[in-house]
Amino acid sequence: MSSPPAAAPTALSKLASKRKTKKKHFVQQKVEVLRASDPVLSVLMWGVNHSINDLSQVPVPVMLLPDDFRASTKIKVNNHLFNKENLPGQFKFKEYCPQVFRNLRERFGIEDQDYQVSLARSPLLKNEDSNCEGLLLTSYDHTLVVKEICSEEVEEMHDILSEYHQYIVTCHGNTLLPQFLGMYRVTVESEDTYLSVMRNVFSHRLHVHRKYDLKGSLVSREASFKEKVKELPTYKDNDFRNSMQKVYVSEEEKEKIMDKLSRDIEFLVRMRIMDYSLLLGIHDVERAEREEEEEDIESSCDDEEETDNDLPLALGSNSPEGISGYMNSYKPMGPGEFDPYVDVYATQSAVGAPQREVYFMGLIDVLTQYDTRKKAAHAAKAVKHGAGAEISTVHPEQYAKRFKEFIAKIFA
Repeated sequence: MSSPPAAAPTALSKLASKRKTKKKHFVQQKVEVLRASDPVLSVLMWGVNHSINDLSQVPVPVMLLPDDFRASTKIKVNNHLFNKENLPGQFKFKEYCPQVFRNLRERFGIEDQDYQVSLARSPLLKNEDSNCEGLLLTSYDHTLVVKEICSEEVEEMHDILSEYHQYIVTCHGNTLLPQFLGMYRVTVESEDTYLSVMRNVFSHRLHVHRKYDLKGSLVSREASFKEKVKELPTYKDNDFRNSMQKVYVSEEEKEKIMDKLSRDIEFLVRMRIMDYSLLLGIHDVERAEREEEEEDIESSCDDEEETDNDLPLALGSNSPEGISGYMNSYKPMGPGEFDPYVDVYATQSAVGAPQREVYFMGLIDVLTQYDTRKKAAHAAKAVKHGAGAEISTVHPEQYAKRFKEFIAKIFA
């Protein structure tokens, strides 16, 4: 499929192409590369490329209007004869609220061209360790996550989008909430696939060695045996407690995180949202150093043969960089280091902590409102486990209180 036009080489990029650069290992966990021949994903990449190019021709409004929060753009392509190896003969692409998401991207410090390159330049990666029911993909540079959602979640996004946008404006983007960057519908062979794009909670360069999905509930909240044998299992609340795991940050950092979390939870309660989680990823700096040393020994034999051809596409002198490209190209980073403007969910462990670690903490799955279906599920679980059991399906105020109390205890 066609790619976005390549950026003109800059003086810095020419220098970067000449210098010898050590091969980078960007794949953080077991992933499967989904080729552009996958019809849904090839249409998504085509559509994002098309929509960003179109948006660049539309003036940025002075302020968003109520209609912008229900607006959409649609394109239908029939008898598509060129590039038919990659794109289906007929498809439809719909972008929801393009002006709103463009404004959100700007507020989160993501330029449209970088967003376009990260999503549409190279095939998306499927996370093999994911326990998500639908598609869960990362961009080739690991800065963005594309998640398949259902039509009800599209409606729920519409229900909260105006308030969410206002909240992001008020807190200046300083939040643990998901950074929603785009929402699309792809139609291939009369089948609709709804996709939401968010910033990745985890790092684009620091490997996550252990991860947890924490809800503050103890009923049925442990990883299954099937989950535990994965390369990077998603552990849960009971696993966290039983392993005596702790998050070692300074008192100042803990206070910042809890203040942010409190504001975010208050917003979610106002929106009648529950059943969200804190996604926690832990990068072990010393383990990463050992792994890097082992890789250095293995690759020392052919170091002389390595050239810039070994680098990812994002680092080529004639290719745009994507969201993380500038830092990867020109700013050398040591073990455990990260750029807070790119890895916005990252926090260093405190000086003197038992382990040198980097923590990634973000709220996920925030599109579940406490509706009739959830009330029925709460009643059924209460009958099964008892009225006092710490089940996950409870009304938003109760869920928020229990969640905040649990998260406060994860810190050492």
